[in-house]
Amino acid sequence: MMKRNVLKTIAAALVLTVSLTACSTAGGGEYPKKPITITAPSGAGGGWDKTARSLAKVLSETKLIEQTMTVENKPGGGGTVFLGEYVAKDSKDPYKLFVSSPPILINNLKKEGNSPYGYKDVTPLAQITKDFGAIAVSVDSKYNDLQSLIDAIKADPKAITLAGGSAPGSMDHLVSVLPAFKSGIDPKTVKYLSYDGGGEAIAALLGNNADAIGTDISSLGSYLKAGKIKILAITSNERLGGDFKDVPTMKELGLDAEFVIWRGVFGPKGLTEDQLAFWDKTLKQLSENETWQKELVANDWASEYRNSADFKTFLEQQEKSVQELLTALGMQK
Repeated sequence: MMKRNVLKTIAAALVLTVSLTACSTAGGGEYPKKPITITAPSGAGGGWDKTARSLAKVLSETKLIEQTMTVENKPGGGGTVFLGEYVAKDSKDPYKLFVSSPPILINNLKKEGNSPYGYKDVTPLAQITKDFGAIAVSVDSKYNDLQSLIDAIKADPKAITLAGGSAPGSMDHLVSVLPAFKSGIDPKTVKYLSYDGGGEAIAALLGNNADAIGTDISSLGSYLKAGKIKILAITSNERLGGDFKDVPTMKELGLDAEFVIWRGVFGPKGLTEDQLAFWDKTLKQLSENETWQKELVANDWASEYRNSADFKTFLEQQEKSVQELLTALGMQK
C-alpha cells in the first residue's frame, strides 16, 4: 500500500510539473525565443534610426538579448504611415518593437497630416533617453540672446524667419514657436519654414535663408564646437553640462517653456504580462549598463529611464502640453 501511495505521489508531481511547464510556455515564459525586429519609422541617419540601431547593438553586445536583433527603416509621414500599418498588422506580435518620440503624440493631435493612432494604441515599454529643444542662430547673427529675437518677432513677426527640419505642426515647429507663445505672441503669426530634416534646416540657417532654427540640441553640438552657431536657449529646466554649459534655459530667462524630446521603445498592444515584465527588467538593466552609458555620450544623449507604467503617465502629461500649443496654433484636430 505504501509503495502504491508513493507511486501516486510521484505521478501527481510529474503531472503538476508538465502542467506548469505548459502554462509557462503558453504564457510566454520562454519569451523571447525568436529574432526581434526594431523599427525606426524614418529613413537612415535620423534620431529614430540612430536610437534603434544603438538599442539593438547594445542589447546584443551585452547579451541582455540573446536572440538576433535587426533594425528596419519604414519612413513616411513622420511616422504616421508606419504606425497605421503596425496597429493593423502587428498588434499581437511581441517580436516587433519600434522607437518613437513626441511625434507619436503630435501626429495624433494635429489637424493636418495626422494619424488616427497614438501611444494608447500600442504599449509604451520604456523611455530610454531625453533631449531638449533649442533655439539657435548663425554665429554672425545680430541676435545674441533669446530676448532680442523675441523682441524682433514682436515688432514684425513676418520679418523673422524660423526654420526647422519637420513639417508645420510637428516637433521642430512647436519648439521654434514655443518662446514666442510663452511671451504672449500669437504663434500663428510667427513665420516658419519647414525643411526635410534637421541637416537641411541648419544649412538654411548657415546660408542666411533663416534667422533662427528650432530643433533638438543634440543635433547642434558639432556646429557649436565648429563655431558656426550660437545657441540662445534650451527647453530644459536646468542647464546642461559639457559643450552646452553656457546655454541658458528658457526657464531662467523667465519663460515657462520646458519641452522634453524623449525617445522611447514601444511594443504591440497585445503584449502579455510576462512579456511586459521581461521588457521592464531588460530595459532597466540596459539603462544601467556601462556600454549603454558610453553610447549615450557618443550621441550627445542624456539618460532618462522610465519603466512602462511611469512612461505612460509621462506621456499623458506631455499630451496636454502638446494639445495646448497646437490649439494656440489653430492646428489641433
